[in-house]
Amino acid sequence: MQVIKQYIENNKQRLLDELFELLRFPSVSADPKYAPDVLNAAEYVAKKLTDAGAENVEVCQTAGYPIVYGEKIIDASLPTVLVYGHYDVQPPDPLELWHTPPFEPTVRDGKIYARGACDDKGQFYMHVKAFELMMRTDGLPCNIKFMIEGEEEVGSNNLSIFVKANKERLKADVVLISDTSMISMEHPSLETGLRGLSYLEVEVTGPNRDLHSGVYGGAVANPATILAKMIASFHDDNNRITIPGFYDDVIELTEQERRELNAAPYNEEEYKKDLDVNELWGEKGYTTFERTGTRPTLEVNGIWGGYTGEGAKTVLPSKASAKISMRLVPNQTTDKITQLFTHHFLNIAPPYVKVKVTPHHGGEPVVTPTDSIAYKAAQKAIAESFGKQPIPTRGGGSIPIVALFEAELGLKTVLMGFGLDSDALHSPNEKYDIFNYYKGIETIPLFHKYFAELSK
Repeated sequence: MQVIKQYIENNKQRLLDELFELLRFPSVSADPKYAPDVLNAAEYVAKKLTDAGAENVEVCQTAGYPIVYGEKIIDASLPTVLVYGHYDVQPPDPLELWHTPPFEPTVRDGKIYARGACDDKGQFYMHVKAFELMMRTDGLPCNIKFMIEGEEEVGSNNLSIFVKANKERLKADVVLISDTSMISMEHPSLETGLRGLSYLEVEVTGPNRDLHSGVYGGAVANPATILAKMIASFHDDNNRITIPGFYDDVIELTEQERRELNAAPYNEEEYKKDLDVNELWGEKGYTTFERTGTRPTLEVNGIWGGYTGEGAKTVLPSKASAKISMRLVPNQTTDKITQLFTHHFLNIAPPYVKVKVTPHHGGEPVVTPTDSIAYKAAQKAIAESFGKQPIPTRGGGSIPIVALFEAELGLKTVLMGFGLDSDALHSPNEKYDIFNYYKGIETIPLFHKYFAELSK
């Protein structure tokens, strides 16, 4: 441990400067105007893997953005860890809500503010630097492969093609991912599951053009009003989702599982204060931990229609649209939930409008085993680094490729994230604590050490 700490101390500024260089690439995969920047970010990652000591480094082309691969095989008889991460980021909009430019990393109160600081540049780059640390100090205790993609924020569609075509190349014993969070640095945790996702867009069309709201208002259905009513009907008075069949496959937690989940530290007043809300909202009969980790949800991610510019324009819009995401729990499937939603949306549409549902992307829910060698290695690594045992938790977000790795490569995943729920992922002013960044670089070599030892 002393060797690890000393290396980090001796290279502190460089480790931070390199992350800042990576954060300056506006690698937004959802918007084609950023395409050159996404490609430049991939090249930067490849260079840094090479500099750190990786071999067979390649920027692998796909039908979309490339996947950066690299490896260091020291002994074929030793276990192999496949490290996954992504160099693409969410769009920075709305720009006016950022306190500092989203692609010019800025440090305030020990926190790095930039798009991608936590999700996932700051977190996957810890692995690159931890690899460098091991290569330049005591050496690797096991084999390591890296697969860093550029389309996670848009569904990882081309990653599945790459994985299926490169099963031999990606052969490993476990997948290690840092794209999740801890309860806090005082209460370190390990996520043991993730929710799935069904993401789609709906469109409601009324008249064949925008209409004068004085001439036609009261005679023609307003698509924005109809869409609002349809969306409002998705939840009942207990905030349960009203789509028929939505809960059919949900497996309820046992009372013991609920007790264990809710044993994690939680202060509701601090939770509300952080979000600046007076009261929390959610499915009746469940705690916040249960609602955000073990219960399915339906949320409106964006809604628009009609005139939204400055001043007034009295129109009855021709169209109104919304983007909707549903988080899924184990035993639910993306395809089934997408079909159920589509059927329900079409079924509840009144005759005076036309509606359309367009699926975007999704991913299956997963639960990771807590009795595996890899999970125990992560427990030991965190316990040594933080001085206390990590608390098992369930993550509310989705990493669709975790199910893909299990289906195609037969590999389980360890979710060893160092972010915080308060890091404003996908929001303006995303941040990542410098302490967390260094702590990740300190902890990751310990995982490899214990994984190699426990695998003997």
